[in-house]
Amino acid sequence: MIRVNENYLKIQASYLFTEIAHRVKAHQEAHPEAKIIRLGIGDVTEPLAPAVIAAMHKAVDDEATRERFYGYGPEQGYAFLREAAARDDFRSRGIDVAADEIFISDGAKCDCGNVQELFGPDVKIAVTDPVYPVYVDTNVMAGRTGANENGRYGKLTYLDCNAANGFVPSPADLKEPVDVVYLCYPNNPTGATATKEQLQAWVDWAIREKALILFDAAYEAFIRTPGIPHSIYECAGARGCAIEFRSYSKTAGFTGVRCGYTVVPKGLVGYAADGTPVELRPFWTRRQTTKFNGCSYVTQRGAEAVHSPEGKAQTRATIDFYLENARLVKEALLARGYDVTGGHDSPYLWVNVKGDSWAFFDKLLKEANVVTTPGAGFGKAGEGYIRISAFNSRENVLEAIKRLEKVLG
Repeated sequence: MIRVNENYLKIQASYLFTEIAHRVKAHQEAHPEAKIIRLGIGDVTEPLAPAVIAAMHKAVDDEATRERFYGYGPEQGYAFLREAAARDDFRSRGIDVAADEIFISDGAKCDCGNVQELFGPDVKIAVTDPVYPVYVDTNVMAGRTGANENGRYGKLTYLDCNAANGFVPSPADLKEPVDVVYLCYPNNPTGATATKEQLQAWVDWAIREKALILFDAAYEAFIRTPGIPHSIYECAGARGCAIEFRSYSKTAGFTGVRCGYTVVPKGLVGYAADGTPVELRPFWTRRQTTKFNGCSYVTQRGAEAVHSPEGKAQTRATIDFYLENARLVKEALLARGYDVTGGHDSPYLWVNVKGDSWAFFDKLLKEANVVTTPGAGFGKAGEGYIRISAFNSRENVLEAIKRLEKVLG
């Protein structure tokens, strides 16, 4: 008899974005004439930068010749991309990260889920609420939680993020000891940012408690406010207590191309059952070389071009375009009396709808043909909010604003 992993049975019946897709499909079938504008899922809409396209075309041409053909590449990523990322994303900011501490992958989402394989089954996990579902669901699958009751899993520690704390919890909010905490800033879904002082408090806590921070910096390229950290490693001591995830998906529109990377510093340790320190970087190297065949050569050449002078200018212009979309939507909502977080250093708007988030989602879908994301899908503390994404064409954003103004009056 084939036994299943019964931890999967604990997961809520429908993944958030699957449920959204189901409702949108039903609405479209009932109203085939409706032009639906999607401001829900965080998928980019603008084309890849010309520098990226040119680099990928050249890489395809390389594969067309025996002399320049590339087969299996290094599972940790090609040196040309690891060095470019270390140089531009860290050393240019005065941050000590070496190329061989960077591991190229097919996206931050995969790495955020896979990293939990490094830890023992009994580690105590803390997540923010609202939360990016991957942090929670992958630990449910691994058996680190109890059952889901009233929107929360037993054995998980939840850190409430709300207007009172600016959607940034502090270590003082922990009511019990934990071993690992997931942090994401700029935050998905709330769009909030964390100051260096706020992140330093988490680093100091992690060092003191021999704990680990898993820091998702997928949206750091959207930061425009001076002084807001782009990396957890801007904090003193963070190399000794943090793993950081980066993504080319939002930075450079690679959602369909798939590329990201994870930073695991040398000297970062976990602990064996007897208390012996064990370095985590060799663990991650072993995990990747065993289970991952590497991101494609063509993709990595495209990602390398993101770091070229032309690529930097072109991708920054696209991000500025999305940020202007966010500003336009935010101003329209503020003018109608809604409290809105994000949209300045983030592509997401977190809107207090002062009511049931799924009901508000349905209202906008059915009356305005606009898709958003209900906050309740991100956790118990997300109830009463919706997330709006700035990823769309300017034409669609302006049309969505007209529709929202009409519906929200």
